[in-house]
Amino acid sequence: MTQSYQRIRHPDFKAVEASRPDWDSSAQFHFTKTFDPNWKYGSGANSLHDAQTQEHVSIDPHDPGRFHALNYKLLLSSIIPRPIAFISSCTPDGSAPNLAPFSYFNMVNHDPPLFFVGIASPLEQAKDTLRNIVDSGECVINIISDHYLEAANSTCADTPYGVSEWTISGLTPANDCQTVKCARVREAVVSIETRLDTVKEYDSRARPGNKSGTVLILEGTRFWVRGDAINEERSSVDPAVLRPISRLGSISYGRLTEAFELPRVEQGENGSFYGHIRRDDDD
Repeated sequence: MTQSYQRIRHPDFKAVEASRPDWDSSAQFHFTKTFDPNWKYGSGANSLHDAQTQEHVSIDPHDPGRFHALNYKLLLSSIIPRPIAFISSCTPDGSAPNLAPFSYFNMVNHDPPLFFVGIASPLEQAKDTLRNIVDSGECVINIISDHYLEAANSTCADTPYGVSEWTISGLTPANDCQTVKCARVREAVVSIETRLDTVKEYDSRARPGNKSGTVLILEGTRFWVRGDAINEERSSVDPAVLRPISRLGSISYGRLTEAFELPRVEQGENGSFYGHIRRDDDD
């Protein structure tokens, strides 16, 4: 028997939100130690690990009785935190500007700068962003910071083609891009002009004969970084200024306020392991 799927309905969200602590504006980005600075090579998990053995559950994503949307929910809550590509795009003639966030996103290379964006839609059902990028061959990836997260979230609204999310969000288009026609988000600390490199559709396993999603590979052609966030040699962005927002599961998001550092591990000629401080050009 095929398992039925029921979407989780949230209760009155505003009532739930009202019961939570206020946003902590005093929280500043800072570094801490790791949990166990005295960890020795070969020691395994630190003491945060639950000593009680828990059995793992094996899940076949293509089990005939498993509704495919359950895989979406499982992966969305497992592969976290995920960076968010806030994509600005337009039609080939520069009209019909669009804004939309995507969390199937990351960088995959630096020479040339390459980024992937996954869109859960086939080309024949392409919505604004996918249609614009495929038709125009370009877009801008803007990184979402906490100072405009509500505005960015508003662009998730399912609006008719041609309706501008710039107006819905109140964000400011910066029409000064040098290699693409579309605007970057002026409020973004980091924006990347990109050209379309590769488009690949994937076949659905749950619905044989149908396409289920499209992956775009995009090449960065210009970087834009706010002056107070970039170092003198233009090689590093300050996370305390960027204050990026990440995607978690369901409607949950995360903010970055804490980090730690670990030296890279290398093996010496005698077989011993040691750490060294990473250079900026280490991958």
